[in-house]
Amino acid sequence: MAREFQRGHKAKISDLTAGTDLYVGVSIAGPGLTFDISCFGLDANEQLSDDRYFVFYNQPKSPEESIQQLGAQAGDSESFRVTLDRIPAGIHRLSFTASVDGAGQMSQIGPGYIRIVAGGEEVVRYSFTGSEFSTERALMIGDFYLKDVWRFAAVGQGFDGGLAALLKNFGGEVAEEEAAPEQQVPAQAAGAPGFAPPPQAAAPAPSFGAPAQTPAQAPAPAAAFAAPPQPAAPQQQPVHSAPTMVGPLTTPPAAPYGQPPHPPQQPGPPSYGQVPGRQPGYGGQVPPPAPAPAPYGQQPTYGQQPSYGQQPPYGQAPGQAPAQVPGQQPAAGAGLAAALQPYKEAPTGARWTPQNQQLMRVDLSMGGQAVLARQGSMVLYQGKVDFSYKGAGFAGRIVGNATGQEMQLMRCTGRGQVFLAETGAHLHAIELQGDGICVSAENVLAFDESLQHEVRRIEGHGIPGGALFTMQFQGSGTVIVKTHGVPVVLPVTPTTFADSNAIVAWSSASQVIISSQVRLRRNAYPGHSGETVNLQFRGAPGNFIVVQPYEV
Repeated sequence: MAREFQRGHKAKISDLTAGTDLYVGVSIAGPGLTFDISCFGLDANEQLSDDRYFVFYNQPKSPEESIQQLGAQAGDSESFRVTLDRIPAGIHRLSFTASVDGAGQMSQIGPGYIRIVAGGEEVVRYSFTGSEFSTERALMIGDFYLKDVWRFAAVGQGFDGGLAALLKNFGGEVAEEEAAPEQQVPAQAAGAPGFAPPPQAAAPAPSFGAPAQTPAQAPAPAAAFAAPPQPAAPQQQPVHSAPTMVGPLTTPPAAPYGQPPHPPQQPGPPSYGQVPGRQPGYGGQVPPPAPAPAPYGQQPTYGQQPSYGQQPPYGQAPGQAPAQVPGQQPAAGAGLAAALQPYKEAPTGARWTPQNQQLMRVDLSMGGQAVLARQGSMVLYQGKVDFSYKGAGFAGRIVGNATGQEMQLMRCTGRGQVFLAETGAHLHAIELQGDGICVSAENVLAFDESLQHEVRRIEGHGIPGGALFTMQFQGSGTVIVKTHGVPVVLPVTPTTFADSNAIVAWSSASQVIISSQVRLRRNAYPGHSGETVNLQFRGAPGNFIVVQPYEV
């Protein structure tokens, strides 16, 4: 059964299906409107650094055919074939978009969707309607993105411009070209390939079998691998008003004399300790792009400071160029821009994005729901954002005061980005998809308002007050947990014990009991260990606990 996603929901592809040969179908329509449905293959900086990975009506496949545009079939306005294990290491995101070709806006569209089919079964679907948009002329529908493993996100974000504006947003450039003469569609395009699902009659999922492995050479005419051709009048290839040539937005600077030029389409070498082809970053964050390499024959200067305000070397007059070592090129990347480059805002395409270990950004325009954050945790915001007090009510205050799990919250709404932090604590985004997690209120910084939360009691004997308490979060959304230092996540086993003052969170399905080795703190008697209450965790495989290297 297909999972129904809402805007902002994300999931690992491996949690949806074990296959990597996927069919992506997009449906979008409106009265009198024509749409261009495309796929952008973006690098780690979310830029179209290689225009061969812009798959659209004029370029229907990538060089190694890991992304192929299949056309309208099976009830979908447009469809694609994506083979994840063949996508090059330099491609970190596939963004599926739709733009209006000509006059019109996204508020005029009817119900639409993007769906993923694997092995003949629809595994996920994200639906949208025109009532969610206004004057936008383009729509970023859904993304495949690489974050350790390939994942899918339902984006549903409108874009003011059309296809050309989308292109520029992703770092591409458009060159006008004369309209191509009308051509007849080849005969083999009349039948859908065997990889595609058969035409559906309002059925939610197609019934095609496992995707057939087609040879790498050009496919033969529709015979063995194609469905029976449908008798139909010859179709004409539409002439699009949108530009049809793409290239990088900015031309790379010329290489210094004596330096071999760097091909613009080759990905840079991985950083120290980084696995090639894997997106780096702590907690899933995307680091800023590395500065340009030093000229040929020159060793790069690690940690070089900007030259602004720096005293010239001995014997060098102010304003005079430093003496050059024979055969050595001048240093590259100096100046204020180079010094600030490592601290630039991390690229984002998700609702929650870590900017570094202590700073979290949330995009309120994605997901369409409010965020509840600890009062005073906002350090910066952009756009139109409203902050209001979120009260717990009389009963909530009584429970919070009695259990120590009271949270002073503010409600963040609007269309903009909010940056959150608190006292330099390490922040971690934990996404829930119908499951639950237990976190002490002291360790919660923010969470989506869609999550249900309540105080949970942990029974025990010999504990002051007769019990321990924690907050339990359940539902679909994200909760931001803060820790002192980098935590460790351990699986729950029958021999898992944790200090109640050091534990941060655990899976709500875990069974928590008081350890038989509990000792109350008594400094009066000699030989006291200094430990207080220990908790023992039990549960089925898959349960976990999170412990920080710090005792509250």
